[in-house]
Amino acid sequence: MISEPFTMKRKLLLLLISLAFIIHVAAQSKQYKVAVVAFYNLENFYDTVDNPNINDEDFLPNGVKNYNSKVYNTKVEHLATVISQIGTDINADGIAMIGVAEIENDTVLNDLIHHPLLKNRNYNFVHYDSKDIRGVDVALLYNPKYFTVINSKKLFVHLPSGSKSSYFTRDVLWVKGVLNGDTIHVFVNHWPSRVGGEQRSEPGRAAAAEVDKIAIDSIEKYNANAKIIVMGDLNDDPVSLSVTKVLNAKGNINDVQPGGLYNPWINMYKKGIGTLAYNDAWGLFDQIIISSTWLDKNQNGYFFYQAHIFNKEFMVENIGKYKGYPMRTWDGNIYRGGYSDHFPTYIILLKRL
Repeated sequence: MISEPFTMKRKLLLLLISLAFIIHVAAQSKQYKVAVVAFYNLENFYDTVDNPNINDEDFLPNGVKNYNSKVYNTKVEHLATVISQIGTDINADGIAMIGVAEIENDTVLNDLIHHPLLKNRNYNFVHYDSKDIRGVDVALLYNPKYFTVINSKKLFVHLPSGSKSSYFTRDVLWVKGVLNGDTIHVFVNHWPSRVGGEQRSEPGRAAAAEVDKIAIDSIEKYNANAKIIVMGDLNDDPVSLSVTKVLNAKGNINDVQPGGLYNPWINMYKKGIGTLAYNDAWGLFDQIIISSTWLDKNQNGYFFYQAHIFNKEFMVENIGKYKGYPMRTWDGNIYRGGYSDHFPTYIILLKRL
């Protein structure tokens, strides 16, 4: 006959062995919460209604592009198609947030987020009008299941004299919010273009980068461990001076100092991989740059895992002089019926459960 104490000890031993096995299995197959953060230049995303305060004449039904409701609705559907697929291979909900550029107003944003491909995600957005002569702005779309907005504002970019023919460019959008428990700061950018030449226009992009840098320094003055994301169409590559010198973003994690910025796109760019093409050369203007706090993989909050370019086959031009390029909507005033002349980029953030 087995005594009761011995039976209890045996049961306890078996329980401890089982618990140890469960812990071992959990350690071998760690589970994570995934958040996908993206950026996409939507290429001339205008509505079809005349706005007398901006230069939108080309994008009207009687304009040179014959920009009618049919063309507009196709544009909305194409953009919704792309956005609906980003990140779904790792998270069924898709993106937690996406910065967008070249949007005219909140009308186009509302049409986009209420498209049947996206409406069930209940996306909301933050958007301000800027004084850009073309009337295009930046915005942040977000899934309220993942992100809650605390505060936001637009940051004016003062262009140096002679750097551009226009007096105004796009404002930088700053949004502070909570990403599933992590307080983060997001800067959405669309820096001045290279029209007129890269060298002549370079001071304008440096000025926009300086707006980001001043704001980041101000945030980190009060919180050295702030989680910051700088995203946008920078109209500069990861190795350009505006990124490497003004933002001081590093491409090697080991070179990133506390409070510094990490740019995961430098090595990709050096391999000839990009988000847009010009004269058969790839550029990587569409970047998502993160602060050093995201790099600690042992933290309780989200940490950086990977960076990707979303360039599915259906988004790639397959004929003509632009074969292999992003399938654009317009070639000058000729309607191509594509998606955008830029590929979107996205990063994957992980958080241990």
